[in-house]
Parts: sequence; structure tokens; C-alpha cells
Amino acid sequence: MFKKVLVAEDLDSISIAVVQALEELNIQVIDHVKYCDEGLLKVKKALMDNEPYDLLITDLSFKEDHRKANLTCGDELIEAVNTFQPALKKIVFSIEDKSYRIKTLFNDLGINAYVSKGRNSINELKIAIEKVFNNEEMILSSDLAFNFNDKSLIEIESYDISILNLLAQGYILDSISNEFKKLSITPNGTSSIEKRINKLKIYFKANNNVHLIAIAKDFGLV
Repeated sequence: MFKKVLVAEDLDSISIAVVQALEELNIQVIDHVKYCDEGLLKVKKALMDNEPYDLLITDLSFKEDHRKANLTCGDELIEAVNTFQPALKKIVFSIEDKSYRIKTLFNDLGINAYVSKGRNSINELKIAIEKVFNNEEMILSSDLAFNFNDKSLIEIESYDISILNLLAQGYILDSISNEFKKLSITPNGTSSIEKRINKLKIYFKANNNVHLIAIAKDFGLV
């Protein structure tokens, strides 16, 4: 079993439950942080001391307070940790249930498991920890059921997500173009954006923009 684990969680009630679960698994060293910046510092120091962590368990959302933060969410913590210790095993423990975002965590950030917070989540977390230790891949808690091989969720790019988000907010074609120009997102011409929207309609078999947004919401893309 893992010997040294770092837990990044800002809610005491949840962190206590997670730490208790880790103790039941006979993990020797358990450290807990409430801030992502602090978590990264601990990872760095552990590496410098030649006593690296074996596992990181992190939430995605962290509430803002008076303390200035460079890393504001679990996604950013994982990305930063990957720079210094890419081989570190990573489990996300979060309430987030959008399939696209979860798949992005696996595909882009290389997490090993995703456990959804819920009624039986601590037991699910313990199962996930054991599976990660045994080098199983792409582990999901049992309440999350979707196919990792679904190309409609893998091939969608961040550019498409930006278009879908703006469409969902009621932006028309010209407005999307202007917004993309402000953000230096390319291509930002109305013709290119319209072609992309039409491609998305074909891809998802949507009859119109409203239908497209409805489908995108069902997939958790917006």
C-alpha cells in the first residue's frame, strides 16, 4: 500500500473522513492542506528531502478567502505537480460530474482515478486507492458511467467548447467573433466560426443551435 499521501481539501468535514479512510488502509504518512499553493510546496519539499509522496488526493474546487492564491483549483495543482513529479499517482475526489471535464482530467492531466463525492464516496475512494496502488488505469467511481472511447467527447477541442459556451449564453455569430478577437482566439472570423458550428451540428446530429446546446449540456460540455 502507499506509504505517503497528500490530501488537498479545504473542507474539514471531508478531509477528516478522507484521512480516516487512509488510516484504515494503514498508510503511514498522511499530510493535509487546505490550499493548492501549500500542496505544491509540500510536493516540492518532499522531493528535495528525498521523501516524495506516493499519492495525491485532491478536490477540484477551493473556496476563495483573504489569502492570495496562485493556484486556485485542483486542476491547476495537478498541472503544477506534473511539472515536478509527473509520475506521482493522482486521484481527484470532487462533486463535479460533467463527463467532458472528467475525461479531460484523465487525458490531459494524467490522473489515475476519479471519485465522485456522494453518499458512499468514502468507500468508493478506498476502492480507488487500492486499484491505483495495483496500477489499474482510468478508474471511476461506480456512480459515474460513461464510455472513455466515446469519440464525440474525446475529439471535441477547447475551441469548440468556447463556441458552445458562448452559444449557450445567447451570443450570435458576430458576437462570438468579436469575443474571440478580444481573447485572441483563432480562427475568429464569422465564416470559420459558422463552419465550426455546422460541423458540430452534424457531429451531434443537431437540428439547430438550440438543439446543439441541449445535446452539449447532456454531454456535460457546457
